[in-house]
Amino acid sequence: MNDLNINTDVRKTKIIITLGPATDSEEMISELIDHGTNIIRLNMSHGRHDWVHTVVSRIRKISAEKGTQVGILMDLQGPSIRTGDLEEPFKLTVGDEVEIRHRDAKPTMEMSTTVNYDDLPRDVSVGDSIVVDNGMLLFEIIQKSDTHIRCKVLTEGELGSRRHINLPGVKLNLPAMTDKDRDDARLGANLNLDYVAISFVRGPEHIREVRAFLAERKASPKIVAKIEDQEAIRNINAIINETDAVMIARGDLGIEVAYEELPIIQRLLIKKCHAAGKRVIVATHMLESMIENPTPTRAEVTDVSNAVFEQADAIMLSGESSVGRYPLKCVEVLDRISRRIERSGGLGFEESLKARDTKMLTCKSAVVMANELPNSKIVVFTRRGIMAQNLCSYRPKTSPVYAFAEDEHVCRGLALSRGIHAFHLEFANNAKELIRNAITYLRAKGLAQPGDPLVIVSDILQDEYVTESILLYEA
Repeated sequence: MNDLNINTDVRKTKIIITLGPATDSEEMISELIDHGTNIIRLNMSHGRHDWVHTVVSRIRKISAEKGTQVGILMDLQGPSIRTGDLEEPFKLTVGDEVEIRHRDAKPTMEMSTTVNYDDLPRDVSVGDSIVVDNGMLLFEIIQKSDTHIRCKVLTEGELGSRRHINLPGVKLNLPAMTDKDRDDARLGANLNLDYVAISFVRGPEHIREVRAFLAERKASPKIVAKIEDQEAIRNINAIINETDAVMIARGDLGIEVAYEELPIIQRLLIKKCHAAGKRVIVATHMLESMIENPTPTRAEVTDVSNAVFEQADAIMLSGESSVGRYPLKCVEVLDRISRRIERSGGLGFEESLKARDTKMLTCKSAVVMANELPNSKIVVFTRRGIMAQNLCSYRPKTSPVYAFAEDEHVCRGLALSRGIHAFHLEFANNAKELIRNAITYLRAKGLAQPGDPLVIVSDILQDEYVTESILLYEA
């Protein structure tokens, strides 16, 4: 069993940080883990394969030295639509006209750029809006052909090379995976990474395609579906049913929908994930001002607080930790806010979760018992992580959940689950010895005090007990 030092004041909400130039050194990775990072995200829009090999090795090495189970999430770039290269940026004023054309088509006007999605002229219609560079520029389509789109500029600004394009409300026929995504996912499979995030998911078939691709390579990471456009919202029930986790990617999503609808959509998606027993991440712009500033704005504090109060499984840093000036401070801010808000309770969305099998009924009963016992802890022995995930879904009010598994990949797969703290343990053949070893470990690490009630849940103690069992012990 690995050694681990944990503060008994355990935080339930998990923290995901995005690795980048500001944080990819051994020293910074070590400090980020010490500050409370649970999962490290590799953004493949920017990550080269040699860099991925290097940082994965660093993360695994440091995690092993610290005895922690830090998960690694590979975030595939997906079929991002971007403008072409320009020799000089276009200076645009309101009323100007800009042309967007097929990569093989000739320009018909001075301000003309290509697009990397050849079917764009076919998918859009006259009158549609085009949002460029994360909302910095807004165009309206006034004319189109099979190869060219002519747009009127609605907002003043500068159009540079390879700017990201959003098309609110437009149904696009983009593939689930690009050639780059396949190369990246193949690397993730070879490195046995714990999570793969799919960008611009629009339906459950995209998740099935990526999962099958990984399964062919003998890899079984948790799949995270990033919700980034209106089509994903329309298909959200089927997406949640198919995926392991949902990421509410508020950057692109906030451009695709009216901004006053975004908080409602966030809450709706969290509630739906709770009802389905699926993990959910709130991401993007959580502490955006801290890319440059050492303290968050009061609005950011409230935003983070809302996600924690809604009992999201995880909250995520992007530019704040990849290129920001204060990555460690950002993790500290998320940690402080989470701990405080968790003490005030939550919205209780887990009450809509219906038990679908005996495993879930067992976990529900265990959580009900733990909620009634002061200072109780829940202990679960799991081979695949299913029982631990079920316990997480019922959101114990105060009790931490300590999960023991023989497979470290299973432990890291639980790094995203709210309130779960997973430890690697070789299982004894005798059930009583297994329980005794776990209790000894928890007491040695200060995670349980003598006399604390321990609600022990398992579906593996088949030699002496029924398949799904609940036992009540004292630490």
